[in-house]
This record gives sequence, structure tokens and C-alpha cells, in this order.
Amino acid sequence: MVYRFKIVSDEVDNFCREIEIDADASFLTLRNAILDSVGYTKDELNSFFLCDDDWEKREEITLEDMGTYSDDDIWLMDDTHINELVEEEGQRLIFVFDYLTERSFFMELKDVITRKTLMDPLCTRKEGKPPHQHVNINEFDAQLEQKMAAAASEEEELDIEF
Repeated sequence: MVYRFKIVSDEVDNFCREIEIDADASFLTLRNAILDSVGYTKDELNSFFLCDDDWEKREEITLEDMGTYSDDDIWLMDDTHINELVEEEGQRLIFVFDYLTERSFFMELKDVITRKTLMDPLCTRKEGKPPHQHVNINEFDAQLEQKMAAAASEEEELDIEF
């Protein structure tokens, strides 16, 4: 069985990737296919998060065990097959590619192709340029402050209207 994931970014409007991957493949294989499709290096920590329909993070699948002590299961990319946690079309995931700024790709399982297998993942759709893998933290903070100020200003305007 093959899964086809659609990947988009909230930073770049015309960015889209589609990855086809065997459902039995590991999350590490999926991670590497995503990073290869966007030309990112593989020397950063990344995580997948299973999400609900509102993109709220649920289960984390991490690259390395960070030694956190909790009662929750720890899912490692190398040890976890995609079909263990993703089973139905429409399932949403977030792939955090930049932990420092929590920059992410949004993913959705668009298609489950039965009676087909793949040895290696394929990038079947490549549109637009991906966001830069790394950002200048000072520029990122300045943009964040601008967005927060704009949101606060909009909130004040709404308060005045009411």
C-alpha cells in the first residue's frame, strides 16, 4: 500500500510538494524524502505531530529520544512505521523542520493507493520554492513583533466598534 501526502507551508503561498511513500516505510524515510524534496540538510532535529482536524498537535514522532520522562509513549522516527499511526485519508500531520522558530510544513494524507508498493519514496509534485531552512533570528523576531502589533491593533479597532 502506498500513501500520497500533500505538503504545504504557511510561509510561501505557492509552495506544494506531494510525496508517495510505502505505508510500511518509517517516519525517518518520510522525513528524508521531505527534506530531499525541498533541498534542506538533514543535520537538524525535526518532529512529526499527528493532528486533529483543527491542526492541534497530538502525538509526536521525534528524531531522537530527548530523555523526557512522561507516561506518554515515545515514538521515534526510525522505529515507527507510518501505517502504525496514519491509517485514513484526510489524516493531518505537522512536520516541524526548524525547532528554534517552530517553522513547519502542514501535511495531509490525500490518497491511499492499494495493491501498489514502493521501494523508495517519490516526490510526484513539486510547485514553488520552499521557505528557507534557516532564518535570521533577529529578522524572525522583528516579523513576529510586527504581526503581534498588527493583531493587537485590529483587536483595539474591534473593541472600539463594539
